Amino acid sequence: MESATRVFKSVCRSCHGGCGALLHVRDGRLLKIEGDRDSPLSHGRLCPIGTVTVDLVNHPQRLKFPQRRAGPRGSGKWERISWDAALDEISARLLAIRERFGPEAIALGTGTGRHHIRWVSRFGHALGTPNWCEPGFAQCFHPRVNTCLLTFGDFPVCDYTGGTPPRCMLFWGHNPIHSGPDGETRFNVREALEHNPKIIVVDPRRTELAARADIWLQVRPGADDALGLAMLNVIVGERLYDAAFVQAHTHGFDSLAAHVARFSPEWAEPITWVPAEKIRAAARLFAATKPSMLEWGCAIEHTPKCIQTVRALSMLPVLTGNVDVPGGWVFGARAAGRFPSLIENLTPEASARRLGADRFKMLGGEGADLPAAHIPTLLQAMREGKPYPVKAFLVFGNNTLATYANAKLVHESLMQLDFMVCADLFMTPTAELADIVLPAAAWPELDQIVGLPTVAANVVLAQQKVVQVGECKPDEEIFVALARRMKLPVGTEDVKDVLNAQLRAGGLGYDFDALAARGFAEAPLTYRRYESKGFKTPTGKIELYSTRLEKMGYPPLPGYEEPPESPFSAPAVAQEFPLVLTTGGRIPFYFNSEHRQIAKLRRAYREPRAEIHPATAARHGIAEGAWMWIETRRGRIRQKAKLTDGIDPRVVNAEHGWWFPDEPGPEYGIWKSNANVLTDNGPPYDPQMGTYQLRGLLCRVAPAT
Repeated sequence: MESATRVFKSVCRSCHGGCGALLHVRDGRLLKIEGDRDSPLSHGRLCPIGTVTVDLVNHPQRLKFPQRRAGPRGSGKWERISWDAALDEISARLLAIRERFGPEAIALGTGTGRHHIRWVSRFGHALGTPNWCEPGFAQCFHPRVNTCLLTFGDFPVCDYTGGTPPRCMLFWGHNPIHSGPDGETRFNVREALEHNPKIIVVDPRRTELAARADIWLQVRPGADDALGLAMLNVIVGERLYDAAFVQAHTHGFDSLAAHVARFSPEWAEPITWVPAEKIRAAARLFAATKPSMLEWGCAIEHTPKCIQTVRALSMLPVLTGNVDVPGGWVFGARAAGRFPSLIENLTPEASARRLGADRFKMLGGEGADLPAAHIPTLLQAMREGKPYPVKAFLVFGNNTLATYANAKLVHESLMQLDFMVCADLFMTPTAELADIVLPAAAWPELDQIVGLPTVAANVVLAQQKVVQVGECKPDEEIFVALARRMKLPVGTEDVKDVLNAQLRAGGLGYDFDALAARGFAEAPLTYRRYESKGFKTPTGKIELYSTRLEKMGYPPLPGYEEPPESPFSAPAVAQEFPLVLTTGGRIPFYFNSEHRQIAKLRRAYREPRAEIHPATAARHGIAEGAWMWIETRRGRIRQKAKLTDGIDPRVVNAEHGWWFPDEPGPEYGIWKSNANVLTDNGPPYDPQMGTYQLRGLLCRVAPAT
């Protein structure tokens, strides 16, 4: 007799969002997913990616058992092995490398901040290596986190769950209705927009948000710092700031005021390509309308002046008094305890050997919330053995060739490794380079908690294991199994014990099983805590003039710097590559390099599209829908032309994350349309964070015949 269908509460983690989900399961098989109407983050809705979770979990191309390479690296030849054999071999190889070269010769890589990311660094610390990395740590989100911790003492998020809608929303380098980042789901934003706030959009492209904006600032890619400084100039110069808040709760206003006096809108106009009067109008609107919130995205973190750009933009809500107020920026409840990263297991000597820590203190040193290795330096250690050799690389949940800058150099680096392990849902071009491939569990196949928005943790949600696919294992359980096999001194606890410890520290009163049964728990928001507690900075105030940055030897006030490859900084290169390239715009049917195996999503969005102005396309003989070459000094790719007057004639937008799982392995078309063939991971780097240039690069185009 057929058993009854059971419905389990969970949270969709097919992207960075946190949409509540109901999973329908019968006889151990996932049959259906629907949105959970009780969810405070999504109210019963799912995006296109979430709706195809059944297709993801039950996909015939899923990796379902461990495999060992049976030919030369990258040959595409594999043999099936048992979990015991895989774990034994991984343990033995890692211990041998650690014994001969030291623990720092083992590196770990991951991608996208979901269930596994903190467990990657945790296992690395248990093993004794300081070298773990994730491409976003220097390029996405964490520059904002680390900068705000130094400036505010905490990380502010937009107040979408407190009941007070914003009256003005400034979207800067961010299109959240297509991306759902870090627990601020696409639907939070859409609900806020239903209240008809004033909208300001800073974006080189006329996105859906830009089209409905009251003011659209069509900034040149890579010039966000100049635009932010000019807006500060207007707010300070026209005395539009909240004088009472600034006087009582900020440090260094007079220094900032004197500093930004020279950054007028007229100064910024030729740099940013935005008319001075539009800059003034945007600054006035944001300052005059309360509550206002700043929705910022990773586009501001894609150049080597990343930290000071973040600093400049963060001051807009500060000066206008929109910090820790209903409908503005708020500080989170931290209702999930801090994840135990085990970084205390590293000796000071081991931490000092973290690649890049000596140069980039906000990435790998004293200014980092969770220190990570510098990826270009790590890749150099793989290729050249400098400053010391990296012999092994463990990759969990990341298609490195598609998501690290300068993909051809990345490939060259990975080919020099002695040992590589990759855990993923599917075989990828990166996994094809490994020695051992492990089948990872998808989000409905594991137990986990997540506090959202990320860092703030105002809502804590539970994922629960409801199905088992093949021999797939959660990344967390793989790390625990390896730690036990290798007899490591820490990192051997059961996964649920770690989750329950976090929940106890958060104080919500639930253990994992109780939270899983109800799906989520909310913590009440309190506002204006600074009135009684101040800010967790050395001065007790928001540091417009940063004493922490100054102590580390970095500029205490934000400044302007042209990207290293731009029409202004590299005019000779611009003669040969006259167009400005931007990358990274989100596609609503995919999450970075993921989900291109899913037939329903591919039918909706089959091919990569590059946006180009009709006049530019005509000048180069490129027709609508035709394949076009996009070329930089690093290489060239082809994408289909999408002609639009919503982009400046001097700018081209290329989509990122493209590879073709339907094409033959082991390459799966990774070199055809991958935007990271074009990007640069070379110096100069952001001096604080080690960030390199992913957009604002110089390119040229041609028909692909």
